[in-house]
Amino acid sequence: MQRLRNTRASEHVRPGRARLTIACVAVAAGLKLPIVKYLQPQRISAETFKPFGQVIGPTADGKEFDAEDAQLVLDKGTPRFYIMRLPKKGLRFHRITYHAQCTQCLGSLQPMGRWFLAVAAPTMSVQQYPKEKDITVFEIPHGCFVKMKEGTWHAGPLFFESEYMDFYNLELNDTNVVDHNTHDYRKINNIQFDIMRPL
Repeated sequence: MQRLRNTRASEHVRPGRARLTIACVAVAAGLKLPIVKYLQPQRISAETFKPFGQVIGPTADGKEFDAEDAQLVLDKGTPRFYIMRLPKKGLRFHRITYHAQCTQCLGSLQPMGRWFLAVAAPTMSVQQYPKEKDITVFEIPHGCFVKMKEGTWHAGPLFFESEYMDFYNLELNDTNVVDHNTHDYRKINNIQFDIMRPL
């Protein structure tokens, strides 16, 4: 992960009256605009994702279970496997979350859709949230899924080329109710993150 540069959100506004007007109104109202931090994504691989979990690709039918298969931890509740539809929100985020009680698997159903996931190594503490240098962003292609370790901080899935994307998601049935541990960078640190768009 590379740190490129910091700027105020008003400097990051693209040409366009609507956004410029919003920025001017915010300044006039005395609001403190968040500092934008830029993150460079990298293509995912089993090795680069290892600190955070596993990358699982296709295997031949009949292959026996081994260490290359997803090592799941779902024994603290009822597993939930479902298709999650998300609307396009772009490549900006200001919240990051972890689930302490289970692993989580995510993968895209769209053949042409690429998506992005920001992750950081587990700390198992909301107070010990990831700093900018701790966050890595991966571009994840169709044809594989990721399994995140218990406690892995994550923001996403994020995408910008489709109006919506469908993801299969494996976690516990109450993960988002009782095990949704979140840090809000904009609220607490006055910063937000932009993922640089790849070519």
